[in-house]
Amino acid sequence: MKLLIASDIHGSLKYCNKLVERYKKEGCDKLILLGDILYHGPRNDLPDEYNPKGVIALLNGMSDEIFAVRGNCEAEVDDMVLDFNVLADYACLYAKGRLLFLTHGHKYNPQNLPKLKKGDILFNGHTHISKIEELDGILYVNPGSVSIPKENTPRGYIILTDDEIIHKDLDGNILTEYSL
Repeated sequence: MKLLIASDIHGSLKYCNKLVERYKKEGCDKLILLGDILYHGPRNDLPDEYNPKGVIALLNGMSDEIFAVRGNCEAEVDDMVLDFNVLADYACLYAKGRLLFLTHGHKYNPQNLPKLKKGDILFNGHTHISKIEELDGILYVNPGSVSIPKENTPRGYIILTDDEIIHKDLDGNILTEYSL
């Protein structure tokens, strides 16, 4: 299993293209999007090359490779124009005996943890700040934002394999490695 996990594209065709490019170069099995795919929301400035229709066309062209959860900027209309579901608040996967809890982060996050046990992993975006840290035996992973990073964190994504979590910037440079 090799997954690319990213969040907060916010309608930027420029950075969505870079993300898809990295996905293909990494040779991943699935692209997991942690929400806020098309719209920038009222708290963010417009990202570079803001073009939600272009992002729709790009991602719909590879919809069978995408798994997504709802961000706080998603609406029912997004589910109508995208060829993959974007309205689930969270998803759970199992890998090597660990629960992987995938969510956007506006509901479940380090301040409001879902019911997890030691060894489980919480993945969320929302803050636009990348982070990998242990919280009382639970691993917290945030890829940051693809298009509007905050607090001087890079635009980036996570590669998840059976053995490790790798945080990379959009040029493919390794920023952090964590062995599972």
